Amino acid sequence: MVDLCCSTWNIHRAKGADGRVDPERVVAAIGSVLAPRGLDILALQEADEECRPHARIVDTARIASLTGLRSVHNRAELRWGPESDGFLGTILFVHPALQQTHADVIDLPGHCHRGAISIETSREGRNFRVMSTHLSLSQPLRILQMRIIGQYLRRRPKMQTILLGDLNEWRPWGGLCFAPRLVGARFEGPVRRTFPAACPLLPLDRILTDAPGGVRDVEAINTPATNAASDHRPLAGVVTVV
Repeated sequence: MVDLCCSTWNIHRAKGADGRVDPERVVAAIGSVLAPRGLDILALQEADEECRPHARIVDTARIASLTGLRSVHNRAELRWGPESDGFLGTILFVHPALQQTHADVIDLPGHCHRGAISIETSREGRNFRVMSTHLSLSQPLRILQMRIIGQYLRRRPKMQTILLGDLNEWRPWGGLCFAPRLVGARFEGPVRRTFPAACPLLPLDRILTDAPGGVRDVEAINTPATNAASDHRPLAGVVTVV
């Protein structure tokens, strides 16, 4: 078994609790709060601009330097466009020891254009998949989006999948969008409230896997630096790959 330290954070396009857009504040919070955890996987949402050309917001090279991770968006087809760092606001970083053997971006329908990034990788001889996404606020659209993700998974080789991001599902049990009959897999993980950052009520951000009992030590991180930088708290946890 391999344990991976994972974190996901919707950075709200660097707009903090005071209404000020400050990308440096986000990067500094990642460096001071998340990097010391020794992350293997870091997923950011709302990390590029919302409207075309979905231009970059944060200094991803500095995030990579602070965390020791690398962006998986190393080819043009894994980014929305030449001014983007990720795909429709989702940026995924992984440890250099995770060798990327396959990667895709997945278009997801919605009132706001949504997408997912999926990579297949391995560590210590174990193959697994990491997917990050930002699902819709609308339950019917979340159902459709997860159905598309499930269809994608059916077309790819079978392996353990880690799914993390802002999944916008406030129901602790996950709602219909995570029904195994819809997705084709049972994604599970502890629920922690992450939104709004100052006094979280809703568990919108999740770290899940389709291996039973595979996620533990999940924490919604509560620090002045992260609470000031975004309207979501970062979520961190450990995923065991079997």
